[in-house]
Amino acid sequence: MTVLWIVLGIGAALVLFAIAQYNNLQRLNVNASEGFSQIEVQLQRRADLIPNLVETVKGYASHESTTFEKVVQARALATSAHSVAEVAAADNTLTQALRGLLAVSEAYPDLKASSNFLSLQEELSTTENKIGFARQYYNDNVRKLNQAIVTFPGNFFAGVANVVAREFYEVSDPGKRDVPDVSFS
Repeated sequence: MTVLWIVLGIGAALVLFAIAQYNNLQRLNVNASEGFSQIEVQLQRRADLIPNLVETVKGYASHESTTFEKVVQARALATSAHSVAEVAAADNTLTQALRGLLAVSEAYPDLKASSNFLSLQEELSTTENKIGFARQYYNDNVRKLNQAIVTFPGNFFAGVANVVAREFYEVSDPGKRDVPDVSFS
């Protein structure tokens, strides 16, 4: 009778261990998904600021149409991207376009003094910081998930949990790694 209880106890412990591993992988997977959603939320916030920024700059620099077109095209690309790689590439393109727009604004002192422009500049700067934090949060969660998938015992349960390794949010061009300079002082 004692042997039966020992076998049942070991069996129950193994079942509880398997459940704990499954739940851990699912939790890590959800955290990674949440992290990517946070990046998308902040990128959408930035995309929502862009039309106002473009219109404000247009009021002072209407002949800079090529710059405005690049920003509008980059914004459209950014809002239609879905995978991590697509979003990262679109984010890079939009960052470069914004740099061009902000560089144009340097030539217009009245624009730099506009309260509307200064407010948009501050919002953009804040949003860029939030995007950076969201990227870091996502990559931290992806690292934890990927580590759990490739290490023992998670590697045995990843298939059962239907959890796969995720790709990191990476900036592909080192020249684009900097946050756009939005200082107008």
